[in-house]
Amino acid sequence: MQVAKKLVMFKKNLRRKKVDYLVDKFPSITDAKIEARYRLPDFVWEYLDSATGSEMSKMADRGSFDRVKLRPDVLCGDFEISMRQKFLDHTYSLPFGIGPVGMSGLIQPRAELWLGEAAAEHSIPYTLPTLATIAIEDLANTPSKSKWFQLYCPKDPVILQDLVTRALEAEYDSLVVTVDLPAASVRERQLRSGLTLPPRITWPIAHQLLRNPRWSISFLLNRPTFKNLTSYSLTKGLISTKHVGYKMRSNPDLDYLLQLRELWPKKLIIKGVSTASQTKKLTPLDADALWVSNHGGRQFQSGISSLESLREIRAQTDLPLIFDGGIESGLDIIKAYVLGADFVMLSRSWHYALAAFGKDGPAYLIWLLTRDLQANLAQMGCGSVSELNAEHIFLTKCLKT
Repeated sequence: MQVAKKLVMFKKNLRRKKVDYLVDKFPSITDAKIEARYRLPDFVWEYLDSATGSEMSKMADRGSFDRVKLRPDVLCGDFEISMRQKFLDHTYSLPFGIGPVGMSGLIQPRAELWLGEAAAEHSIPYTLPTLATIAIEDLANTPSKSKWFQLYCPKDPVILQDLVTRALEAEYDSLVVTVDLPAASVRERQLRSGLTLPPRITWPIAHQLLRNPRWSISFLLNRPTFKNLTSYSLTKGLISTKHVGYKMRSNPDLDYLLQLRELWPKKLIIKGVSTASQTKKLTPLDADALWVSNHGGRQFQSGISSLESLREIRAQTDLPLIFDGGIESGLDIIKAYVLGADFVMLSRSWHYALAAFGKDGPAYLIWLLTRDLQANLAQMGCGSVSELNAEHIFLTKCLKT
């Protein structure tokens, strides 16, 4: 037993040293993105990184963070900094979690499993997407508070009932309903890349695979498919903006959500809220939280930034708010909390880290963000993100007042 314990400790220390090395060598998410770009074929990179149109919405998300200035503090004495954050009856070990990215297995064959394991290990939520490359049931051993399921609303009530029942039986804690996909968007970079979902090997794709042999071997041994949908539909590869996910889902209205609320007795989160007027539409729905998001700029390029949306929505509702969009550092997470978030999610960043560093990617990103959070909370004289509020804002140039 002693030998086994020592071996486990040795492996943990070795892994921690490797993660420390990665964080020191790649000390920002931008560094991880550069490494991910180097390791991924073009068509996979375009799927992960692209937005729609001229990508104005994606750039606006990033620009909004740069315009928010905060007030530091001094003479606070020594104090402890806690990363814990309470949200929806659970206390999580970190004030951020893992948002959904469809077809994560395209970036890394075991992406969803590794993210689920990281969420369980660090006591944070992981949101498994409908369009995952593992099944809902594959996270059965993950603690319930770390498992959320993101639902694209299917047109077929039988499929809806089955997906909800499967999530309940697999003991998912929260259902995240995405409502900001009324139609397929035009993602020009994805179209130029020739990607189909599930991926189909064409001559242009084959050429890219030959240029990225390490990734290609993993891809060919683990061809990703929509595991949660295989029992509902037999599909061939379609272009990435007309895949089976678009064919099966509907554009839900309030009546649809009210029926869904009757099927799902646990925590219900509405994802894709971007204006204060949308919160009024949702008033009759017994939702537990709203998720402020513009879908990473992948659906509509002419809306306001997610950070602007957060500020506007916070002024109109007392419901707990989750925020995502444009976050690239612990300081960005702080700014989201200052402007009204109750919890923060990242999506693309986890996949940049996975593409760059494989199984060590989630641990790398957690330590990168934690280190930056601790440093900046100390500068602001705050012992946790729960102490942050609008009084810490010094300037929000070009954000709505």
